[in-house]
This record gives sequence, C-alpha cells and structure tokens, in this order.
Amino acid sequence: MQDNRRIATVTQLNNFIKALLDQTPVLKNVWIKGEISNLKFHSSGHIYLTLKDEGSVLRAVMFRSAAAGLTFRPENGMKVLAGGRVSVYERDGGYQLYIESMEAEGQGDLYVKFEMLKKKLEAEGLFDPARKKPIPRFPKVVGICTSPTGAAVRDIINILRRRYPLARAVLYPCLVQGEGAAASVVGAIEYFNMTKTADVLIVGRGGGSIEDLWAFNEEATARAVASSEIPVISAVGHETDFTICDFAADLRAPTPSAAAELAVPELAAIERQLGEYRSRLDIRLREKLGTAKRTLELLSQRSGITGVRRRLGEMQMSVDRLQDRMVAGYRSIIESGGRRLGIEAGRLNALSPLSVLERGYSVAMAGGSAVRRLDDVAAGDEMWTTVPDGRIKSVVTDKEEKAYGN
Repeated sequence: MQDNRRIATVTQLNNFIKALLDQTPVLKNVWIKGEISNLKFHSSGHIYLTLKDEGSVLRAVMFRSAAAGLTFRPENGMKVLAGGRVSVYERDGGYQLYIESMEAEGQGDLYVKFEMLKKKLEAEGLFDPARKKPIPRFPKVVGICTSPTGAAVRDIINILRRRYPLARAVLYPCLVQGEGAAASVVGAIEYFNMTKTADVLIVGRGGGSIEDLWAFNEEATARAVASSEIPVISAVGHETDFTICDFAADLRAPTPSAAAELAVPELAAIERQLGEYRSRLDIRLREKLGTAKRTLELLSQRSGITGVRRRLGEMQMSVDRLQDRMVAGYRSIIESGGRRLGIEAGRLNALSPLSVLERGYSVAMAGGSAVRRLDDVAAGDEMWTTVPDGRIKSVVTDKEEKAYGN
C-alpha cells in the first residue's frame, strides 16, 4: 500500500509557520496595549515579559538594543503600549511579540509636551550654565519645598541634621502631585524669595511615573526655579528620572537625599580638617620656636656680650609666654566652638517641622497653602490636616473668631 502522507519534522513545521508570520505585512508592525506581568530583566540586557488583558496573554521580548531607548523603567502591573513584530521562536514553537518600542499608557502625549517645552526654554537660554548660581558653602537656612507627608522630607531633614546641625531647615508644605501642584510649588519658591528667609532651596519629591512628576515639568514651575534669586537644588524623582526643573535649577540632585548632601557640608569633615590645620600649625610654630631658641643659645655662648645675653634671655622668656598664650587660645577657641555646636544643634532640633508635629501639633492646609488666619478658608472648603503619621481630610462647616480679652 502506497503511503501518500506528507511527513515533516517539528523543526520544519515551526520554520514553516515562522515564515508565514514573517511574510504577513500586518504582523511586521503592530501595536499592542496590555498590562505587564512576569517581567524579567536578564543579565544580557534583554527584557522578557508577558502582556495581558482581561481575556488573554501574549509572550514578548525586548532585545537590549531596543531596551536602551526606553524613557521609563517597566514594572509589573504597568499598562503599556508596545510596538514591534510578531514571529515564532522556533525552539519553543510559540509565537511572541518582538518589542521594538514601548511607552507607558498615556505617556506619549506627555513625552511630546516634555520635549516641546524643553526645546522652547532651552532656546530662550533658560538652561544656560552661565545663568546658574553657585550653592553657598555654609548656608545658615535651607528652605525645603515639598510635601510635608512624603518620605522625601524626612530623608532631607535627617541628613541635614546629621551632616550640618548648624544649618536650620525650614519647610514650606506644598502639593507635589495632581491638580494645583505646580501652583503650590511656585508659591513656595516665591515665598522664600519674597521673605529672603533661606540661603538655598531644595525643590522636589520622591520618584514616580511621568504623570506623578508632571508638576515639575510645567512651564510655570520651571520659570520660577530659573528666576529664583536664591540658589535652587532640584531633587525630583530617582536617579533615572529627569524633569524640566532639573535643567532649570542651579544644581540637579538625583534624589532628595542627595540634594540634602549637596546643600550643606559635612561638619565632621570640617572639624577633621581644622584639626589637621591646627596640628600642622603647631608643628610649624614649634619648628620656628626651636630654631629661635637654638639661635639664642649660640649667641649667648659668645664672649664679650654679657648685656646681649641678658637681653636674649628676656626675649626667650617672652617667646615662651607667647607660645603658652597661643596654645591656651587655641584650646579656648575649640572648646567654645564645641559648646556653640551643641547649642545650635539643640535649636535646630527644636525648630524642626517634624519635631513640632511630634510634640502634638498639626498643620492645616487648604488650596495648597498653610492655613494661618480665618480668612484663608471659607465654609465648604476642603482642608488637609497633617499629623505625625499621616493626613486628615475635612470640610469647613463654620468659623469662629477668637474672643480677645476673655
């Protein structure tokens, strides 16, 4: 009996199907919307993932060359738009999407806006290095423009305390995300410039998506940063996140913690350096005094100069007294500086916004600004009250003026 069956190997079948898919025009350039899962960053630089929706899943891979062009870091659960080609991986016999470009859902329009504004402000010279102001070496007051409840403000204040307790930290609470955030940040920068109550400003927040960071990509925020008379350190997001404010600021820090380190020197390092200077000065003084003493001894041994010997002896005693006074003076200066450091550190801790909250006080905010007077709010306004462990939302139902004299 003649066998008319057409028999193929598994490899031949997979290669045939791959050729069919590769020759289908519509599959050479497709865009797929889905949610990332099973994300894996391989040591080779390739990214392996699965795209899914309510009904199906699709395996995908993004080779290293394509992944290098990403403007964000993919994460599981993130909704993305992936473009590429569909083909078969012959070894596994499964088809998958070979991603050539990918953007977070909704990122496309924002990224275009980002690039347009960046080019506009750059053409105006807003990012010119010649316009940037130097950061003061020993600031007395560091102004902080950020949310009072985020982790960023705690990191900044803790690092300022540890590195340079002589500087006072002043927090201007502001919104850093959502509607009204840009105006709130601008208001904080303008407040410090109007009152001239800070030597350097830290403006920023923790990391997030491009939507979360958008207040720092607004034109108003960038212009406020660039026009500030007080030097500004931009501290928005994590190391890989860049905003328009980063380009407009006098100095860009990769994280809020790094901004605190750039804003102030390290007091311990200064003290070590002063100690080295003192040791070197002591050695030089002792060398010069020793040389002078030896010269006096040689002169005193010469005959016929009895009067000179007596005068030289008096001069030697004067040198000894001068040496004792200098050593005592150094010790007094160092002891006085140590006492002053302790007093200033205590004052800084007492004035810290976080210490105030921890003593039982709270901060009420409405419309992105702190509530200081009755006229700052009206019936029906929403208020956020900051307490040590979070925020409380409330609505103003009534106001009552303080009865003075009672």
